[in-house]
Amino acid sequence: MAKGKTATVFFCQNCGYESSKWMGQCPGCREWNSFVEETVSKTPHAGVAAASSGKRGGAAAPSVLSEISIREEDKLSTGIGELDRVLGGGIVQGSLTLVGGDPGIGKSTLLLQVCRRLSCGGHKVLYISGEESQTQIKMRADRLGAFTPQMLLLCETRLDGITEVIREQKPEVVVIDSIQTMYNENVSAAPGSVSQVRESTGILLQLAKGFGVSVFIVGHVTKEGTVAGPRVLEHMVDTVLYFEGDRHASYRILRGVKNRFGSTNEIGVFEMREQGLEEVQNASEYMLNGRPENASGSVVACTMEGTRPLLVEIQALVCQSSFGIPRRQTTGTDFNRVNLLMAVLEKRSGIQLASCDAYVNITGGIKILEPAIDLGIVLAILSGFKNRALPPKLIAFGEVGLSGEVRAVSMARQRVAEAEKLGFETCIVPFVCVEDCRRNSGIEIVGVRTVQDVIDRCFG
Repeated sequence: MAKGKTATVFFCQNCGYESSKWMGQCPGCREWNSFVEETVSKTPHAGVAAASSGKRGGAAAPSVLSEISIREEDKLSTGIGELDRVLGGGIVQGSLTLVGGDPGIGKSTLLLQVCRRLSCGGHKVLYISGEESQTQIKMRADRLGAFTPQMLLLCETRLDGITEVIREQKPEVVVIDSIQTMYNENVSAAPGSVSQVRESTGILLQLAKGFGVSVFIVGHVTKEGTVAGPRVLEHMVDTVLYFEGDRHASYRILRGVKNRFGSTNEIGVFEMREQGLEEVQNASEYMLNGRPENASGSVVACTMEGTRPLLVEIQALVCQSSFGIPRRQTTGTDFNRVNLLMAVLEKRSGIQLASCDAYVNITGGIKILEPAIDLGIVLAILSGFKNRALPPKLIAFGEVGLSGEVRAVSMARQRVAEAEKLGFETCIVPFVCVEDCRRNSGIEIVGVRTVQDVIDRCFG
């Protein structure tokens, strides 16, 4: 191997920008104080793609785009419907998927369950762990069920060794747990550093494309909720999945934030049990479980997560403030959006909220930013302010504008159908969506044009 030179460089932890000196602000992403110093080796090494094909320095031949065929078999089902939904129908051959989430949220458990389902289906799977021993993984796997000989386990952190095993075993799916523990001997930085994570991901990407292997990599997250390492990591992979939820609670939400093969709005809902993660088939019913009846400040709204309508309970607690500046707090939705809606209520309807503390919560641990829940937030705030409970079989959705108007939302009929399926009797919708919602609907549809119409209808 040729002897390389060692150099000290600075990397931006946010975008991976490289500089020979420290900078206060990154020229690439304009982030402040994001540069870290690392020592890297400039040792030349052959590409993995060339090694996988047995060619040295040979150029790849281009293909005619119109002659490339796409078969449905190219997507491999994981055997877990909620995960297949988020992935866009299944695992695409040669894809690189990043799974991020808080420690203890269930990332390794989910991927181990995927390996078990695939191995039972006759597919060769290789699980590579850099954090646990084989005995530790075996103890965790025993509670998930029996594994077949198609499931292979490797405890290794050196990428050179991992590459050799993949070349020899030729698995269909490879799981790397985790990317922060992988080590490339051609880079002299420590495992988990910016340069190691970037280089390791680059090699895994070449392995996935060169061998046609589907690779899952686990990434730890920072306290801000993003995957640790350079931001360029998310740009290199094909799919980015995030596990959300409180690890002390039983629910888990898998959300796709990037997907080159499907929608980025889909979510999968899981429940953590003794035997591992189990799918929640009816997510709306699960989210409304334990909802109080005849309680003020509580209303059900409908949001769309990809193609799935999801009913969630919005709670609001509004009371007179004992401080000079009222306190406002939100959980599961945008703080500034709630302040905007309270300002609309004050200006357009004369509801005096300036001296009130307000706390808004989306139950179930889910985060929703869709404007369609505006009407639900408004109703919850009004119910909490007036201390009057809304009918338990009432549901509402619609976007609220700055003029107090209630604007149309997409897929209104699907939202109404989901509400009817769960036994709701009255649905408050934007007036322009009334005709579409009444088609083949057996529940009462109430159309409103403004926030004042909502107040007159529910509190008049």
